[in-house]
Amino acid sequence: MDASKRVTVYFDPEVHRALRMKAAALDRTLSEMVNEAVKLSLAEDAEDLAAFTERANEAAVDFEPFVKDLRRRGRL
Repeated sequence: MDASKRVTVYFDPEVHRALRMKAAALDRTLSEMVNEAVKLSLAEDAEDLAAFTERANEAAVDFEPFVKDLRRRGRL
C-alpha cells in the first residue's frame, strides 16, 4: 500500500513548464522532484535548528558596535 498523500499545488505557469521540462530530461515525475525539493528544504531547516540549539548559550553581539569595530580594524 502506498503511503503517499495527494495534494494540490499551484505553480506559476513558467515554473510549471520548467519543472515539466526538467522532469522529462531527468526521466522523473513532477511529484518525485517536488518531494525531493521539499525534503531538502526541511533537512536544511533541521540543520538550522540544530545550529540554533548549539549556539543558544553564546553571548549576543550587537550589530552596530560589531560593524564599527570591523571598520576600525580596516576590515570594511
